[in-house]
Amino acid sequence: MSDYTPPIDDIRFVMNHVADLGGILATERFSHVDADSIDAVITEVARFMADEVAPTNVDGDRIGSQWHASDGGPATVVTPDSFKSAYEKWVASGFGAMPFDPEYGGADFPWISAIAVQEMYTTSNMALSLCPLLTQGAIDAIHAHGSTEQKNTYLPKMMTGEWTGTMNLTEPQAGSDVGAVSTKAQPIADSDGAWSITGQKIYITYGEHDLAEQIIHLVLARTPGSAPGTKGISMFVVPKYLLNEDGSLGERNGAECVSIEHKLGIHGSPTCVMQFEGATGWLVGNEHDGMRNMFTMMNNARLSVGLQGLSLSDRAFQQSLQYAQDREQGTAPGAPKGAASPIIEHPDVRRMLMTQRAWIDAMRALVYTNAAALDRADAATDADEQRTWRELADLLIPLSKGLCTDVCNEMTSLALQIHGGMGYVEETGVAQHYRDARIAAIYEGTNGIQAADLVGRKLAMRSGGVITDLLDEFDLRVKELADIDGLATFPDRLSEAVWTAREATAHLVSIAGSDPRSLLASSTPYLRLLGTTVCAGFLAKSAIAASNGADYPADFLSAKVTGAKFFGEQILPTTAGLLAAVTSRADDLFALTSDQLL
Repeated sequence: MSDYTPPIDDIRFVMNHVADLGGILATERFSHVDADSIDAVITEVARFMADEVAPTNVDGDRIGSQWHASDGGPATVVTPDSFKSAYEKWVASGFGAMPFDPEYGGADFPWISAIAVQEMYTTSNMALSLCPLLTQGAIDAIHAHGSTEQKNTYLPKMMTGEWTGTMNLTEPQAGSDVGAVSTKAQPIADSDGAWSITGQKIYITYGEHDLAEQIIHLVLARTPGSAPGTKGISMFVVPKYLLNEDGSLGERNGAECVSIEHKLGIHGSPTCVMQFEGATGWLVGNEHDGMRNMFTMMNNARLSVGLQGLSLSDRAFQQSLQYAQDREQGTAPGAPKGAASPIIEHPDVRRMLMTQRAWIDAMRALVYTNAAALDRADAATDADEQRTWRELADLLIPLSKGLCTDVCNEMTSLALQIHGGMGYVEETGVAQHYRDARIAAIYEGTNGIQAADLVGRKLAMRSGGVITDLLDEFDLRVKELADIDGLATFPDRLSEAVWTAREATAHLVSIAGSDPRSLLASSTPYLRLLGTTVCAGFLAKSAIAASNGADYPADFLSAKVTGAKFFGEQILPTTAGLLAAVTSRADDLFALTSDQLL
């Protein structure tokens, strides 16, 4: 079982030299924040996560959260003792409030700094990190759409983590099809605008737990006479405990966790079935604006799930690297005859480790650049500038979420493979990362939905112009790469991948209006093709910065250049093989009847 070593230098390097933290802090919007303050936060968070949170990860998997029925009262959910201690210290640290509005207790730091904190939290213990992640989404929705009273009532304690939040969307018959929601909301006569909420929600992360005294549920429901589909959905805030006039906790509301799911992974995170029986709630925003309100938090939430792909890949890599250094097996090429070599000396093991390392650098470059684009859009004072950054952020969201979580399934699988038979044995702990990772490609919109969003909405932005603008930037970067010694064929491979991405993009733009089935059939290979190319383009920026002698140790900079070269030579060429899948029609997918598939 490996410890977790936060990759502080990697985080600092990508923030400063790929995502351009300096450019963000130079804007008037974030002029109150300085680089030294962010650096200090990263240093202290790294210590906190390694010492306080990472050791709880095994408890989350082996003990898990436990549901308990209660005689005459609502059921309870008990988390591992180590979770409670770590979460209490997290609340005391104040780091959770860092990116939020200072009017309600936040520090108003740029989102990219919150992403750095989230990366280390998620890598330390993904199951525990999901509690503040869901709270983040609820904060975003209330802050954007809630009344002044709701903001003043809920946000200060949610920002500190004293109170947590949930998003209650999914129902047994309404998964990705949110428009099928059937939970009902009835106005309560002679009340202060309160509503009675009745229905069942499933897959509610931290819908019930013992980490905080209060849980603020955001619930999608239908009001009387509302239109069918998504247009008839409204959002309500439903606290676990009603509040007294002085703000203290009052009587228990009619919201109960009736069971928790038994899952493949993230056992420490309770995934709850919530029953609302005449629970009292209040509208957030206007009636029938529930879907619009929900999408307020969608970009940040999807980016955070993409970050989970990076984080779990890194935790699995650290463990597999340690094992490969310690485990002796066979005689490696060049070793004395009959000597037992550490398996890291065997070429195939080294290939797997290099693949993990290169993809981790690539994912970090993608996710942090995505966060930086959100910050730059937020900070822009000119409408055209704001549109440019918002378009880039919107384009990168399905790549961050879809690509990083797909790749994470592969990287955690490689970690098992490096362990050999011991990887299949639970005692080593590496299987936990593989199991925990699997959910990330499913929730917050399956990766098929991310691919559909990419070709259906993001491709349509300026008829593919947002994508081709980014590819133009990479073409310019190829010329800079050609002047760097030691990159071998990386510039040529990047140029070829950019050409392939252009061909794929032009094809999809040409069929978007005439062949929607083929467009969607091409969406998943296109996401992989474009996402891999974009990662290579960002790694090119990393390699250029490293070769220009950034203020880091020489070995660190050399490793950045070598990692980019490896990605360019051994991973990036896969994009060429995806072009045929992107340009194929959907006919083959439907050539067999459903009976023939049996």
